[in-house]
Amino acid sequence: MKFTSGCSAEIERLKSELKTAEAVVIGAGAGLSTAAGFTYSGERFEKYFSDFEEKFGFHDMYSGGFFPFETPEEMWAYWSRFIWCNRYTDVDNGTYKMLFEIVKNKNYFVITTNVDHQFQKAGFDKSKLFYTQGDYGLFQCSEPCHKATYDNEEIVKDMLEFQENLRIPTELVPKCPRCGKPMTMNLRSDDNFVEDDGWHAAARRYEDFLRKIGGRRVLFLELGVGYNTPVIIKYPFWKMTAENPNAVYACVNFGEAFAPDEIAARSICINADIREVLEKI
Repeated sequence: MKFTSGCSAEIERLKSELKTAEAVVIGAGAGLSTAAGFTYSGERFEKYFSDFEEKFGFHDMYSGGFFPFETPEEMWAYWSRFIWCNRYTDVDNGTYKMLFEIVKNKNYFVITTNVDHQFQKAGFDKSKLFYTQGDYGLFQCSEPCHKATYDNEEIVKDMLEFQENLRIPTELVPKCPRCGKPMTMNLRSDDNFVEDDGWHAAARRYEDFLRKIGGRRVLFLELGVGYNTPVIIKYPFWKMTAENPNAVYACVNFGEAFAPDEIAARSICINADIREVLEKI
């Protein structure tokens, strides 16, 4: 394994590779959104969820997402607020926009496990994005009885406006328009995750992009990807770098910047805050 403590030389290498690469494949994980300001605890949690903390006793947004609320009215009071502050409000401290400015004139594609819609907000071309794990902005049938998703912005607004005492009105609890069963978030957590037509179209575009750049000078740029789901981005990036002698693998991740020995000579590992690295680039 290769790990770097000093970053300056590696950042210069990354700048050089970004200039010379014929294609850039960006793989983004939760660490990128954390660097952009989407923290789930501390001051931001207190700002939006201090009342939930007082009543239910959890101390961060992530824990709240798994809390066993007794009623759907309480659950959706929590989730509507969560969705609003992590999907529809503008929080990005410039991290995503800096990344866009760096790659906007390159032949790029993005695969991400993030579900907060920040790439599109920053200006990335929607046709060059593959959101593998869903989107906070979409609902689906919890069954699911059909393979479709539904935009939720308007109903989330209503849930926020009309909730009282940490409950939404019963008539706002979302139900499937086909079978009448409860709706849920379009987030991959079990086998009920809906991969709709848009998901499959994005998957095909990603596969086509990888096929077209095979053998060329490619930079696989991994940003903030941990080990919750390494089979989606990290392991494939390692494998594709190993198979293409013209490829370079770059990993920017605070505390987890490393690569296998087999591709160490063609790897750039930067143990630093992603936002600070992008600023220097």
